[in-house]
Amino acid sequence: MSGAVHVEFPSGPSLAVLRLDNPGRRNAVSAAMWREVGAFAEQVPNHPDVRVVMLRGTGGVFSAGADISGFAAARSGAADAVAYDDLVEFTCRAVEAIPQPTVALVEGPCIGAGASLAASCDLRVASEGAHFAVPAARLGLGYDPRGVARFLKVFGPAVGDLLLTAERLAAARAFALGAVHRLLPAEAVEAAAFALALRLAENAPLTLAAAKLTLRALRAQDGAMLEAATALCARADASADYAEGRAAFAEKRHPRFTGA
Repeated sequence: MSGAVHVEFPSGPSLAVLRLDNPGRRNAVSAAMWREVGAFAEQVPNHPDVRVVMLRGTGGVFSAGADISGFAAARSGAADAVAYDDLVEFTCRAVEAIPQPTVALVEGPCIGAGASLAASCDLRVASEGAHFAVPAARLGLGYDPRGVARFLKVFGPAVGDLLLTAERLAAARAFALGAVHRLLPAEAVEAAAFALALRLAENAPLTLAAAKLTLRALRAQDGAMLEAATALCARADASADYAEGRAAFAEKRHPRFTGA
């Protein structure tokens, strides 16, 4: 199977771009690519210089879904299907757990597995010609309920349309539903996504991490996670960054946050 995941730093160390690269299959995600994304997601919290993570595809395409050319080996029987679904879920949860803000730059098709990755990000910036789809009903496979829950969180009631019809959901419709946060013409979407990412990179890292963890805890109704989020809020309140933010406000200048 072909395909790779590249980590790039086009604007310096503060912005890490994770690029799906399988152009012969419109950036379909192979099992090896799932593992690469998961490994990156587990490691990036250890790199405080990285303030924002962006996910995108090569060549104006986010992803045409899972690389089904490998399903005969990776998802042939019931046990293999469970193992594959576990790999996808592990990766998506690892992306969701990244403490830095994550932005999906969605161009062209964002299908199945690709939609799962985009739905795992905090923010989605899409081109007007992009679309989402979950074609499991046309393949005859059972879609993992954990993945359905993720789609329900992002797309709301429209997930029934996605799953049952297996038809495309235009980015404009996803924007109206709140699943897409920024919608722009194709020629402007890349610049807008990078501008958003760099704007996020200017904000206080501890505050962003606390906000992300709080949102995850509230959505999951996870008491232990909410306690950890409360502790992280307290850490932010006692940080040098909070003192810097107050000083910058008083001095009418941009703050310079360090994450400490």
